[in-house]
Amino acid sequence: MAPEHDPDAPVVPVAARGRRKEKGAFFRTLATPAAPLFDLMATIDIVDGHKLPAHGSFVVTPNHYTNIDPVVVGRVLWALGRVPRFLAKASLFRVPVFGRMMHAMGHIPVERAGRTHDNDPLAAGRALAATGGGVIVYPEGTLTRDPDLWPMKGKSGAVRLALAADVPLIPMAHWGSQQLMGRYSSKLRPFPRKRITVVIGDPVDLSAYRGRALDQASITAATALVMQSITELVERLRGEEAPAERWNPAANDQKETGRFE
Repeated sequence: MAPEHDPDAPVVPVAARGRRKEKGAFFRTLATPAAPLFDLMATIDIVDGHKLPAHGSFVVTPNHYTNIDPVVVGRVLWALGRVPRFLAKASLFRVPVFGRMMHAMGHIPVERAGRTHDNDPLAAGRALAATGGGVIVYPEGTLTRDPDLWPMKGKSGAVRLALAADVPLIPMAHWGSQQLMGRYSSKLRPFPRKRITVVIGDPVDLSAYRGRALDQASITAATALVMQSITELVERLRGEEAPAERWNPAANDQKETGRFE
């Protein structure tokens, strides 16, 4: 099904350069040849791109349903003048050469071994605030298990990180990536050229949860707000209503995996 969106909403071609580029010399070296190659395979229309902060730190939370998603989201952030950064296992940063590249690209290490879920976001939050940049976090933790590709139950990492760093959390949704790379596949289907639509939402209102100690119920409620915001954006793109109950892998005897919970 072709992606749909509000015909009155502003649409910005992915190649447009409407904002000043964030500094990122190393990433620019990689993106300069890679971005045009991607653009040969897909056209990306960006709806409400002005809602992504033009400067300063932020957490952006996209939906996730194909293995090409990180490339799509990274291409969008780069088109909007921001350097795409991801959370990554701290062990990767200790790999010779590759670890130096990870640091140079601005990715944020997350130490898992021997740590609690609470400590990870605090450390990552301090790192994020120090960079002055944004970071991409998939709140589902992995590809959605929903049979119809709707966002599933979320994990708390994105909320914890945004609260720890005291930065805005920006929901994002895209639709059409599944035409470029099928679900659970690693095979590209570049011909004919695909069209992907991305919409960026208003910051999720987490004011009720900032600046105070949070119990699990509060974290769960804040995470639900984030997932609802993402789901509403997906509904807007697909021109459909999502199921009333969000897919829960545990309730459906499916494995739950994720890098950052």
